[in-house]
Amino acid sequence: MRRFFADTRPLAIPAYRRSFLGQGTAVVGMMITAVTVPVQLYELTRSSFVVGLSGVVGLLPVVVFGLYGGAIADAVDRRKLVLVSSSVSWVVTLALLAQSLAEVRSPVLILGLVAVQSGSFAVSASGRGAILPLLVPAELVPAANALSYTVSTLGQVLGPLVAGVLIGLPGGFGLAYAADAVLFTASLYATARLPSFGVADGLGRPGLKSIVEGLRFLGGNPVLMMSFAVDIAAMVLATPEALFPQAAATRFDGGVGPLYSAIAAGSILAGLLSGWIGSVRRQGVALTLAVVVWSAAIAVAGFLHSLWAVVLLLVVAGAADFVSAVYRQAILQTFVPDRLRGRLQGVFTVVVNGGPRLGDLRAGFMAAATTFTLAWSGAAALCIAVVLVAAVSARSFWRYDTREHTPERAGLAVEQ
Repeated sequence: MRRFFADTRPLAIPAYRRSFLGQGTAVVGMMITAVTVPVQLYELTRSSFVVGLSGVVGLLPVVVFGLYGGAIADAVDRRKLVLVSSSVSWVVTLALLAQSLAEVRSPVLILGLVAVQSGSFAVSASGRGAILPLLVPAELVPAANALSYTVSTLGQVLGPLVAGVLIGLPGGFGLAYAADAVLFTASLYATARLPSFGVADGLGRPGLKSIVEGLRFLGGNPVLMMSFAVDIAAMVLATPEALFPQAAATRFDGGVGPLYSAIAAGSILAGLLSGWIGSVRRQGVALTLAVVVWSAAIAVAGFLHSLWAVVLLLVVAGAADFVSAVYRQAILQTFVPDRLRGRLQGVFTVVVNGGPRLGDLRAGFMAAATTFTLAWSGAAALCIAVVLVAAVSARSFWRYDTREHTPERAGLAVEQ
């Protein structure tokens, strides 16, 4: 049964179990705030431009603090780093709650708080990703990632639903921010209970030189470079979300909700049926094929005029995206030496958060300059060709076998 349903063995490890539960509650709260902020901004300004600014304001801190936070994660105790950066996010949530209760009605204040929260999230994400291989044995890293991605995706579905209910109540903005604060408190407690990991790179000093060292390691290793490259190609060339409103309006006479929820639903389904994922050793091949399936499902969906056929293909795409996400994270965590893992996790944070935004920009520009079908399906078909040629050409990536790479210090907290 373990080979079919999700492999839950990592949950038997107390330290990972606490991290898993804390992450699950944090994501629900984070998504509640992610929905509440743009709704409040629109109510205050009646401007979609201001709402769009919240995304732009949040991107720059992710890029800067993702890279710098990764460097810090290699030079300090990662548990303390995650605890401090998460505490900053918690304080920002309390500030959002306070401005709502006090009826400050300042879009500039809200945007400023969003920027601070985005920076603290980037730092904590870099630390958390570097911690996971220290919590479980090497052979359970893919299974642990699968469980973590599943609970995160579930939180991304539940959070907006809870936000929608709370915002509709009297004093809804305050209720929503309060819910995030309470849920995040549980996450802080789980992080505080993690063991100390010491310093991964005792000689390192966070700064530009440290960041360049991590980037140089990335550039000198085709396995890592390709795992990042195929991910970027998938997000930039085959991400269709920016086209969902146009599709709903011009093809399906509504149905934007099912379009937006289908990919997440596919990811959850794949997570529940992910028991096999840890048995795959050729992870470069598996990652490539997952991106191909993602792109192919997106490409075919762009030609169809049946809403539910498109939704079904998006579910398939979401499942493939889940698989690719697990493997690209597992490759990073098992290939990179522990002393550099925080820096590479920081780069990963930037890619994962910046790629979809570039994909939205690409899709919107292509739809305006060419045709809807070319913007949706043509770019996805191009992604298939680009990824296959690049992956097969990079022999070390195509032949990558996990049995030849074991993360140092793995499973440090297994008994804690």
